[in-house]
Amino acid sequence: MVIRVLRARLLLSVGLLLATASVATSQAAPAEQRPAESSKTSQWLQFVGGAAVGFGAHESGHVVFDVIFDASPGVKRIDYAGIPFFAITHDATVSDRQEFTISSAGFWVQHATSEWILTSHPHLKDERAPFLKGWLAWNVVASGVYSVAAFGRFGPPESDTRGMATSLGVPEPWIGALIAAPAALDTWRYLHPESRWARWTSRAVKVSGVLLVIAAH
Repeated sequence: MVIRVLRARLLLSVGLLLATASVATSQAAPAEQRPAESSKTSQWLQFVGGAAVGFGAHESGHVVFDVIFDASPGVKRIDYAGIPFFAITHDATVSDRQEFTISSAGFWVQHATSEWILTSHPHLKDERAPFLKGWLAWNVVASGVYSVAAFGRFGPPESDTRGMATSLGVPEPWIGALIAAPAALDTWRYLHPESRWARWTSRAVKVSGVLLVIAAH
């Protein structure tokens, strides 16, 4: 966003300099800039909208399984490192298998939607599709943030990766690796859509993450 804003400012500055040299240029430059600036603003808003939908889809995954398991879903305000946020909560009485499913559900939604986006738009990088790019960016970045927190074993107790690790009885960094792998592979697929090994490896890791529910007791 910062790069785009600086680019727009640079174009505006060039237009103003040309305006001082020629009256004709001063009349033409603003007319040419307005559509470009409007188009960039529209694309940015669509990108942000796609990211927002991705966030909503992630949280809805938790809620769906909370309802399925009758786990009394709720919303809890949390603060970590001075940053206020919220978490979708559920009863602590759920089984380990249910806990793993609920905690994993957000990532399952991310993986499914990323797969849909990259399969239906394999050359997304070359398309003018800011909404889908924003959605995919959310999926990848969110997984990256969760992974870093899991590797460092920091974050609130309500963290998805912590719930997954606890229910499986494994160290949280292992879950971080499980979440980081599809994000890295999907980023590679976005940049190199012809890469078959990345496509099938990503899918295999995502399916493995779902099948781990069997390991939770």
